[in-house]
Amino acid sequence: MTWLVPLLVLVPLLGAAVALGLLRHQKLQRAITVVVLVVALAVAATLMVLVDRHGTVVVQVGGWDAPYGISLVVDRLSALLLTVSASVLLLVLLFSIGQGLAADDEDAPVTIFYPTYLVLAAGVLDSFIAGDLFNLYVAFEMLLVASYVLITLGGSEQRVRAGTTYIVTSLIASAIFLAAIGLVYGATGTVNIAQISERVADLPEHVQLLLHTMLLIGFGIKAAVFPLAFWLPDSYPTAPAPVTAVFAGLLTKVGIYAIIRLETIIFPRPQLNTVLLVVAALTMIVGVLGAVSQTDVKRLLSFTLISHIGFMVMGIGLGTVAGTAAAVFYTVHHIVVQTTLFLVSGLMERVGGTTSTRSLGGLLQAAPLLAALYLIPAFNLGGIPPFSGFIGKLGLFRAAAEDGSPMAYVTIGAGVVTSLLTLYALMRVWDAAFWRPKPAAEAAAPHATSAEPHAHLRSPEPAPLTVSEETGEAYHPGGSVTVTDAPHASRSSRPTTGATATAGEAPEKVRLPRMLVGVTTIAVLGSVALTVVAGPLYGYATRAAESLESPDRYVQAVLGGER
Repeated sequence: MTWLVPLLVLVPLLGAAVALGLLRHQKLQRAITVVVLVVALAVAATLMVLVDRHGTVVVQVGGWDAPYGISLVVDRLSALLLTVSASVLLLVLLFSIGQGLAADDEDAPVTIFYPTYLVLAAGVLDSFIAGDLFNLYVAFEMLLVASYVLITLGGSEQRVRAGTTYIVTSLIASAIFLAAIGLVYGATGTVNIAQISERVADLPEHVQLLLHTMLLIGFGIKAAVFPLAFWLPDSYPTAPAPVTAVFAGLLTKVGIYAIIRLETIIFPRPQLNTVLLVVAALTMIVGVLGAVSQTDVKRLLSFTLISHIGFMVMGIGLGTVAGTAAAVFYTVHHIVVQTTLFLVSGLMERVGGTTSTRSLGGLLQAAPLLAALYLIPAFNLGGIPPFSGFIGKLGLFRAAAEDGSPMAYVTIGAGVVTSLLTLYALMRVWDAAFWRPKPAAEAAAPHATSAEPHAHLRSPEPAPLTVSEETGEAYHPGGSVTVTDAPHASRSSRPTTGATATAGEAPEKVRLPRMLVGVTTIAVLGSVALTVVAGPLYGYATRAAESLESPDRYVQAVLGGER
């Protein structure tokens, strides 16, 4: 079944090429993209079962044996993250279709959304199967180039400015990673991960430390760990909800995956474990303090994303099977739950016209189902039992207690504080957006919405807006469409909370598009399902960690008899 492995990259890239040639036929683009991601999910799920039963699957591209050719490697860790990532990519795509992210207007820039999204998918999936550092670098660049397009989609000033920060930071991380690859090759004579694992122990201690540190910094920027996470809160919230959701769920986890490989296969010695625990504690605390201080839901979620990266780094830094297993389980949990919360924030923006908690209000009465869709993943991220967030954190705390070092106990304390403050921040959003009535200033004035569903992706017009007394729509006197990052609803589905309710009165209920609600509900149910299957999933994560803690298994699978 080794022929399945290359399909994870080839199918999305071929799909992207076909979709790019169909810019004038968006229905076909949409169908192709959905089919491609369904195929990718089926392949990933199949490999997950096969690898668990029969061991690591290795493909030597072009028939060139390692270390001379390109190795594609799927072990338990790869297969698990491939399956979860393909699921998230498919769900977010369906959400974007429902939201109307790709406009039917052939002049709109979003005609490139589908091929770009497939290139992003190819880059993410390739990252998880790369068997050498240079192929991993190529996968990173593939997903980053696609993310540059997606994060600036629409060309508004705010998105371009935020995208510039993201691009510059990513280029710096890529430059560090590429320089580290050059040094690794110069020191070991190879970029194959398995062969590096064999040869790195023969290097002088200071050379090992230099290579280890450079790779860790490059991956740390991509994973958004403290103090290398400054770029994330200003970059992610400006993008459309589906783009932000897939970025938050997957892009930082690619960095976490690379750190796991680095600490278990390439440098299995506990050389920087204490440093990782310090970084984990600081990432948790600094991130959650940033979240508590936010009044915008997307920025708040961006800071919680940073803080909970610290939990994963904590498990890696412990350097034990129990710690790595808990980190793998928590990574899966966080991919699903964080993606779900960003999808919910997109629905909140559609109903309330904003993601600012100062302007939101009355959503519980306007959209009761939306209230439930927010509350469940919020409890999960906060670590309320019996959700998977609680199970993952409990596993991390137990692994740290078994370690018994002073720094391990410090990270336990940081984790407890982070969990409590995360729950506080998310419940404060609940109180402001759902529980309290809409503020008087907001209830008195209608929201500016666009008559065209996809106008929020266009560039802003400098002329002032005029509000129609008949429709409540905002428009430019010259007849051009309105630009807004808030609701992208048409007249038939325009939010009614602000236009019809006065302060303190119950707003009219809002009918959200069925597809958006359906996809978000599936995502929420998926986050709950992690609790239902927590036992088997944690067992799978433990078997993956046991394989990772024995680098010889990986080396033997990739190199075979070649040394």
